[in-house]
Amino acid sequence: MMTTAGWIALGITVFGAFSYATASILQAVAARRSSGTVETMRHPLYLLGILCDMLAWIGAIVALRELAVYVVESILAGSLAITVVAARIVLKSRLRGRDVTAVIVSVAALTVLAMSAGPQHDVVATTALRWSICAAALAMAVLGWSAARAAPAGVIAAMGGLCLGGAAMTGRALPRAPMDIVTDPLTAALLTFAVTGMLMYAHALGKGEVGPVTAIHWTAEVVAPSAVALLLLGDKVRTGWEVPAAAAVVVTIAAAVMLARAPASEAAAGEPLALECPLTPSIEAPPLPVLARAGIPVVAHRAGATGERIIWWGPPPIWRPPARPRPASQPAGRL
Repeated sequence: MMTTAGWIALGITVFGAFSYATASILQAVAARRSSGTVETMRHPLYLLGILCDMLAWIGAIVALRELAVYVVESILAGSLAITVVAARIVLKSRLRGRDVTAVIVSVAALTVLAMSAGPQHDVVATTALRWSICAAALAMAVLGWSAARAAPAGVIAAMGGLCLGGAAMTGRALPRAPMDIVTDPLTAALLTFAVTGMLMYAHALGKGEVGPVTAIHWTAEVVAPSAVALLLLGDKVRTGWEVPAAAAVVVTIAAAVMLARAPASEAAAGEPLALECPLTPSIEAPPLPVLARAGIPVVAHRAGATGERIIWWGPPPIWRPPARPRPASQPAGRL
């Protein structure tokens, strides 16, 4: 049975799933408002998403001290179900019957995964294992830099998922003593995996559709690192729960793929965050793509709307009064 520390770690992981759901929406919107990876990384919404990512990531590293990699990564993949439900409630997006089914199936599969998790033993990393993980982190960073230049979005998303999964696996192998963590080479490998994975995911969102990119990203992040952790790090499944746990992982991935392609996920990624300004007068403006490319704050118009939706990030719009001709009877030197 799971210990008290294990249940606490499970709660931290669930909180991480909610944080990742929030971050995914913010980062996808930022990517759609930017023209490249560097600009995306500077976007305020992306930076806010990074903060949510960091909370989830730190929580996952803590949870990995008590839970197996396959449990933590599968629950984090359940953030897609949270994203779809939130999009339906907040953005009033369409939710298909298959999406409702996928959400329910995800919750059931994640419950099975939670029940299948038994107490985990501390990982004693050998010198060979340490340097193998460090070499893998460096290799993924080099390959990721090469792939970002020419590879399609799906390949970049898969490599980003492998990197973030590698960070989770590395976190499972870290020593417990704080001073040992600071001096251990695995810490450098963990940071390399994490930074590379985040950069590649942001780049993939900028090149491809958010649904397929997210589905590929989470599939790669869950499957390969979980298998490696079971084979090399000694992660254990609760006795008698091997088959249900394996089935739950497969179901979780399948549901994540379906939910990533859901209309609610697309709406959550593409809907601008805006404030309604009913008192703002209508203004004739050039087409929105022209304004966006020129770096001018965009005022989005909707047919039949009583007001305007003004995007609230970026430099504030500045109104300058038009030049007015002086009355003919007024001397030029007087105001």
